[in-house]
Order: sequence, then structure tokens, then C-alpha cells
Amino acid sequence: MSTAVAGTEINEVLEQLGIKEENQGASTGSHWFNTRGEKIGSYSPVDGSLIANVNMATSTEYEASILKAQEAFKEWRLVPAPKRGEIVRQLGEKLREYKEPLGKLVSYEMGKSYQEGLGEVQEMIDICDFAVGLSRQLNGSTLHSERPAHRMYDQYHPLGIVGIISAFNFPVAVWAWNTALAWICGDVCIWKPSEKVPLTAIACQKITAQVFKANNIPEGVSSLIIGDAEIGKLMSNDKRVPLVSATGSTRMGKSVAESVAKRLGKSLLELGGNNAIILAPSADLKMVLPATVFGAVGTAGQRCTSTRRLIIHESIYDNVKEILTNAYKQIKIGNPLDENNHMGPLIDKDAAEMYKAAIEKVKASGGKMLVEGDILTGEGYESGCYVSPSIAEVENHWEIVQHETFAPLLYLIKYSGEVSNAIDIQNAVDQGLSSAIFTNNIRESELFLSQAGSDCGIANVNIGTSGAEIGGAFGGEKDTGGGRESGSDAWKIYMRRQTNTINYSTELPLAQGIKFDF
Repeated sequence: MSTAVAGTEINEVLEQLGIKEENQGASTGSHWFNTRGEKIGSYSPVDGSLIANVNMATSTEYEASILKAQEAFKEWRLVPAPKRGEIVRQLGEKLREYKEPLGKLVSYEMGKSYQEGLGEVQEMIDICDFAVGLSRQLNGSTLHSERPAHRMYDQYHPLGIVGIISAFNFPVAVWAWNTALAWICGDVCIWKPSEKVPLTAIACQKITAQVFKANNIPEGVSSLIIGDAEIGKLMSNDKRVPLVSATGSTRMGKSVAESVAKRLGKSLLELGGNNAIILAPSADLKMVLPATVFGAVGTAGQRCTSTRRLIIHESIYDNVKEILTNAYKQIKIGNPLDENNHMGPLIDKDAAEMYKAAIEKVKASGGKMLVEGDILTGEGYESGCYVSPSIAEVENHWEIVQHETFAPLLYLIKYSGEVSNAIDIQNAVDQGLSSAIFTNNIRESELFLSQAGSDCGIANVNIGTSGAEIGGAFGGEKDTGGGRESGSDAWKIYMRRQTNTINYSTELPLAQGIKFDF
């Protein structure tokens, strides 16, 4: 990797995180391969600067990482789970030390606000804390056997290698969600981050290596592969990787799922969202405003949980429209490292062009632009990645509304009659990640959360769609993939289940009363 001029401050951040020229595109811990793969540039959407060039890994480095991971798994799985939890605890402490520079790098390389960058690192710390407690609770069940003097129970064992394919919008948190749980379960991990944000991944690997080296942990427990879609395909088709956790678009997820299913592996998919907030007549608009604006423009609309659709009862529709339109005039757009700005850039110029094309498609479909966004130019916007947000009046069944636009494009949809009509509108898309309702009517809130309510993996009352707590399982249904990460019992996906029966008698009763005359 070779660094380029990207400002004194970011160079200091890279130095703090130990990112120097000797870093390459593949690592099995503290060992970095001398890769010969193609170089890719990490360009900041903040100012268009080239932060660094990184050598991508080749299939040879991938193979070496797999072999090293297999070797490490044999040792790591024998370490008691609470001892594995202690290693994760130390990682959480180390992340606390590096929270500020890592959060700043997340902000600069990806484009989200500095506050959100710090928040993402805090998510890493939180999942480490969660995993530490969980390392003493990997419980099975004791079951009653129908045979006398027999004991039956089930237990969980580690799978082996967990492959992690992460997206650009959460360049570090999603990796931590997977690794913290996989490690305490006894698995080893190989991570292929988005090639758009390689430096944050290298930083995480460097931080992890410090903890692992201090505790003599085998190198292959944590591996990093910087690469393009070909590395992802190798991982998805590799029988030696029993679980592939993939975060990204529905199109990408379907490809991963197909490849993994063909070899009867397991996949954990966190894919697209088309998230809606329902505003019932009794909604508290003072709460609605910050939830909607943050949900729609936070991370420039590049969260999988971003608010895409606002389904509003006709009795409050005009009022909500006016309030939101006025609020959007106050949104400050600019350098995400400036805490006075509400919204930073999209990830790259292609994303900005796709956003502009989506706006044109909305208008061509008959949509009315209440606030029409555009690509911003001029001083401070030289990268070509900054856009202004949009609000459009639409119909839910339009094709453009049915698809996720990964940008700050908010749709207003009017409903009449009972809240069940709004729920039907919300559910009438292929995605099923996050959903919310604002109401002070307990019957409406309970219906929303019932079997006849939201069909999403996340359903909130009087809180927005964006974001989630570590303690709850995160994920969605339908084209969102069905995966669950983070809290609750999400740890079980990283383990294999085994049923055990012990006969402590001197007899051998056979099933169904079968007897042999021996």
C-alpha cells in the first residue's frame, strides 16, 4: 500500500491506526502477505482525495488464508468459551482506545458524519461487551428420554470458518457483529470488506492483531482479504467455509445464497430494505419530525434501515407535508467531519448519478417533487458526491417505489380509513427489514405488532426505522434475506447443534420396542 496526500489530519489518523506502506491486501493476523494483486485506490467522498492505494489479494492469498484459518480453528475451538470471551473483552477495551481515530477514518473514507463514525465504533464496543457475557451462556437443553436410565440433551459446537462479506455503509460495525459472536462460539473468521472502504478494514485488523499477539492467539483466527467480487465468489463456493455472512444488495445476496446452497452450506443474509413509517391520526408530530428526517437523510440515506416511505393518514397529510418540507430547507450538507453539518456525501460519483436517475424516474412515473434534490457543485462539493435530499409524493405500487434507492429520497404516500390499510401498503413491497408506526392508540400499535401487522424483521412503535440496539436480533424477511445478527439468540447461526443420548444402565432398549434374540 502506498499513501497519497489526503490532508495532514487524515495522515495523522492513519499513523495512529498503524496503517503504513508495508500493509498489503491480505492478512491472517499480524502477518501481512506480500500481495501481487491489482491496486485499488481508496478515494474519500468528502473531498475526492486519494487516501491510499491498496494491493488486492489474489486467489493464492485467499487459499493461504483458508489453510491458516483451518489450522487455527483446531486450536481455537479447544479454548474454553469464557476464555475466548476474555479475548473479545480485551478487543473492546482496545477499541475504546482507538475510538476517535477509527471513527474519524470511518467518516472520511465512507462519508458519514463524524458523530455516526464514532457511533459505529461504539457499536463494535457494545457487541464486544455483549459477547463477553454471552461466552458464559452458550447453553443447550436437557431433555427427558422415553427410555429408562437414559439422559438426553442437546449442545452447540463451533462451525469452523465463518466468511464475512461486508458493505461500504457500515464498514466496521457489521464485521464486529459477526466476529465477536463467532469468536466466542469458537469459530475463526475471514473478512472480505467492500473494496470501497479497505482502510477501515485494515485498521480493524491491526487493532485486533495487537490483542491477539499479546495473548498468543493463532493468526488464522482473524483473517482479512481485500478483494473484489471474485474473492466473494471463491468464499461462497468454498466447502471449507460452512457459513457465509453477507451484507449488501439483494442482487448480491441472491448470488451468494445460490452458491452457498448448492454446496449445502449456511448463509446469513442482511440485504436491502424499503422501510416505511406509518403516521396514524394520533401521531405525535414533535416525535415524528426528528425520527423521519434522521431516518431519511442520516448517512445520506445509505443505511439499510433508512426511511424510504412515509405512509400518512389523510387527516394529517397536509400538515406533515408542510412540516417536512420546511424542515428539509434547514438541512446542512457538507464535510461530515464538521459537526455542524447534518448530511455528508454519497459513497461515490456513481451513487450520485444513480440518485439523480431515480429522481427523473419518479417524475416520469407521475410523482410530484415537493423537494427536488440534485448533485451539488461549487466550493466544498468538489468531490461530486454531495447531493441534496428529496421528498416526493408517489403511489406505492410504482416500480421506482418498489425498489430501494440507496440515497436520501423520501416518498410520501397517503392512506385513508383504518390503520390496517396503511399496514397493507407497507407490506406491499419485496423487502422486509425495518418498519415503524407513530400512534397513541394502543389498538393500532398492537395490531401493527401482531400476526396481521408488519411483516418486517424489525417493527417499532413511536421510534423510527433507522438504527437498532445490540441486544436485539437484527435482520429482516423476504428479499432482505432472513438473517439475524447481533443480540438475542443470533449466536446459534454460528454453531452446529448436536443431540446427545447417554445410557447409564446395563440394558440396551431399542427404539419402538424392537428386540433381537441373541
